[in-house]
Amino acid sequence: MGQLLLVRHGQASWGADDYDVLSSTGHEQSAVLGKALAARGILPDRIVHGTMRRHRETAESAGLVSAGVGQAVVDPGWDEFDHVGMLAAHPADFEGRKPSKAEFQEWFEAATDRWTSGVHADYAESFAAFTVRVDDALRRTAEATGSGTTIVFSSGGPISWATASLLADLPGGATALWRKLNPVCVNSGVTRIVTGRRGLTLVSFNEHAHLDGRPELLTYR
Repeated sequence: MGQLLLVRHGQASWGADDYDVLSSTGHEQSAVLGKALAARGILPDRIVHGTMRRHRETAESAGLVSAGVGQAVVDPGWDEFDHVGMLAAHPADFEGRKPSKAEFQEWFEAATDRWTSGVHADYAESFAAFTVRVDDALRRTAEATGSGTTIVFSSGGPISWATASLLADLPGGATALWRKLNPVCVNSGVTRIVTGRRGLTLVSFNEHAHLDGRPELLTYR
């Protein structure tokens, strides 16, 4: 039996010119995670991450790539969805001012509703295409893992979809479940999936006990 540990990247630079860079908090979250995994004797056989800088920097700050695992496998299937494009397709008028957190969240949720509805075709990547991309990445990562351990550094969207797809037989369907899971993904949180004769089985979602006692490191964006 093998296992996949899906790690959401550490906090990125929300609101900065370049979002795709870990903040100082993000680097610390990643380092704390790496130490916690090492303390539990978890040394992966493979490291996989998306093409995004925040994925790579999380793996590096966790100290896993330099711990003898070797070169990480880069798989664009684990990239986050384009939230900038999603918001642009559903513009909001804040009269030239920066929106409050509540206003931004309302806008983000409305834009997500539009994207996941599947009604509109003005996206570079539709929600349906996104889910297929993540499904394919999950399948090939599991196949390559075999009976070993793979740690995947990704983002909240793909991790939430991988989780939702494994629970798709629950009421509401996978899309509705994804909408519930995605907002609560903690930076550096770990989701565990095991692979064996029964296929893929979700064991846990969004573990972040490594941040216990460090409330300043508990972030969602």
